[in-house]
Amino acid sequence: MSDTLSAPATPGVLDDLQPREVLQWFEALAGIPRGSGNESAVADWVVEFARSRGLEAVKDEVNCVLVRKPGQGGLEDAAPLILHGHLDMVCEKEEGVEFDFVTEPIRLIVDGDFITADGTSLGADNGIGVSYILALLADDDLPHPPLEAVLTAMEEKGKVGAGQFDTSQLRGRRMIDFNWITDREILAGCSGDVTFTVDIPGEFEPVPDTHTETYKLQVRGLRGGHCEFDIQLERANALQTLARALQVVVAAGDVRVSAPFGGAQNNAIPADAEAVLSLRPEHVDAVREAIAALQVDLTEEYDLADPDVRVELVDADAPERVLSTAAAERLAAVTLLIPHGVVRWNLHVPDRVETSNNLGTIRPTEDGVRLMSTITSALTSRKHELYDRVAALVALARGGARIEMYGLDAPEFPYRADSELLAVASQAFRELRGEDPQVEVSQCSLELGMFSSRVPVADIISIGTELHALHSPAEKVNHRSVERTWPLVKTVVSRLG
Repeated sequence: MSDTLSAPATPGVLDDLQPREVLQWFEALAGIPRGSGNESAVADWVVEFARSRGLEAVKDEVNCVLVRKPGQGGLEDAAPLILHGHLDMVCEKEEGVEFDFVTEPIRLIVDGDFITADGTSLGADNGIGVSYILALLADDDLPHPPLEAVLTAMEEKGKVGAGQFDTSQLRGRRMIDFNWITDREILAGCSGDVTFTVDIPGEFEPVPDTHTETYKLQVRGLRGGHCEFDIQLERANALQTLARALQVVVAAGDVRVSAPFGGAQNNAIPADAEAVLSLRPEHVDAVREAIAALQVDLTEEYDLADPDVRVELVDADAPERVLSTAAAERLAAVTLLIPHGVVRWNLHVPDRVETSNNLGTIRPTEDGVRLMSTITSALTSRKHELYDRVAALVALARGGARIEMYGLDAPEFPYRADSELLAVASQAFRELRGEDPQVEVSQCSLELGMFSSRVPVADIISIGTELHALHSPAEKVNHRSVERTWPLVKTVVSRLG
């Protein structure tokens, strides 16, 4: 493992880009698989990174890491500063790309001003933010207060790591987060979220002897995207498109359903989904005609938001069992009726979403099918009201369907006009850029509210980098933005005496 600390897994790809003191660590992180729930290797790597420099580092049971670095350059006795980022990434790949996120490193590509990945999501969310933190921990010359670097795990899966992190270890009461997506703004407030699951019993049956034709019903070609930054773009949801297609084919013939699967993660707009269909030979033509008619409708409906949407049948192997007809109908109905997209716009902050829901994944289980969804809201009461609405829907579905919260009920982080960190960062921004930063209060849900409510950290801002197409294979980071942001980061931390 020690060789990895000085030799990135994809050597040479970013060698000609600046700032090397940041991008060398981004390249190293790209070489370590770190999908949500698979952070053990990257957490161990960070611990060794820190201890090899004489820094205190501890890893908890879910792979969150805390690194402490003493103050330096005259700021040894200043109040501690918490630095925050998350280690995990969303794992998405392009249609047809063979890639194992558990074992393979991300393959980096430089394309003009942007760094992207070869056929997969990049992990700049939040690999770039973590790289700033690693660069600060590795810097022996920059003046800064005592640092407490908190690198959380499973942020992309309901903020599980931050929710169980032992905040009593922290001495700092001010924090800079690096999980933001633009260098033009300083984030000074954000929403909260809650994730839930809906389980629908499968009431499984053998495949009828009469159903000798087997096909896979696929939804492909969707853009997907981030459940917060892209939710207002009216893109198609692959799970709901699949459910719509299931209703169409069941109406067209005697069709039995099995193995529904779709979406990458609860907080990514699902770009693909599929299910296996078993049907009578005499009904194949009618099913194909129904799907063709649906395709015409979808193409017209999503001509701007998702113009490449496709619903198609491909050959498949026969399943061992199928959902009962009632269970399949219940699944399609619940999937269609769970709200997806913008539920309410923020009347206090123009052009910002107040409350939204992302129906993110569908998976087969031993007992049936599980849906997973994430509600994001600037108001805790609105978040809970929407959860209660979905719970009422699930109760009406009957058949043993049930809903449960998953992970943490993450609170919002409210804007503070008197923030010292915001004042220092804004002044540094003006000096370095020659203009005022935009101060953003965002519709997104970060882990900020979890720290402000539990530590309590009284003063938090987030400094970001220009990122695009998060949670998708089109994800990219502007390396010129990294070059602009790094001086701001260094200036801010050096002034926190």
